[in-house]
Amino acid sequence: MASTIRLELVTPERLVLSEEVDEVVAPGHEGEFGVLPGHTQFLATLNIGVMWYRKGSGINKLALGGGFAEVTHDRVVVMADTAERADEIDLERAQRARDRAEARLKELTMDDETHEKARAALNRALVRMAAGGGE
Repeated sequence: MASTIRLELVTPERLVLSEEVDEVVAPGHEGEFGVLPGHTQFLATLNIGVMWYRKGSGINKLALGGGFAEVTHDRVVVMADTAERADEIDLERAQRARDRAEARLKELTMDDETHEKARAALNRALVRMAAGGGE
């Protein structure tokens, strides 16, 4: 059995990463799931959230904007709507986005049709901050 697994992360715009890693953890629709080399094959829907992978003792985080994952015994392919590596995230920009989304939510009623869009914007900002090393 292989000691690593190939992680490939793509968005409609680009290949975000393609590396041999030891472990992958992703934000699945039914909850977070982990993948190690030799894992059983499956497909998963991904939520907005923080995905991380381990290489040796190093942990690397990414902000995902939802998508899908295909897992095989030696590879994880993530097809994300959006994805940013931690080193690409502008924390000040993410904090401003969080502040705007929180202010917008205070203005809206629960019945307002834009309420869900504002909650999603807040969630994306919080995920970017978490992946980027912010709050």
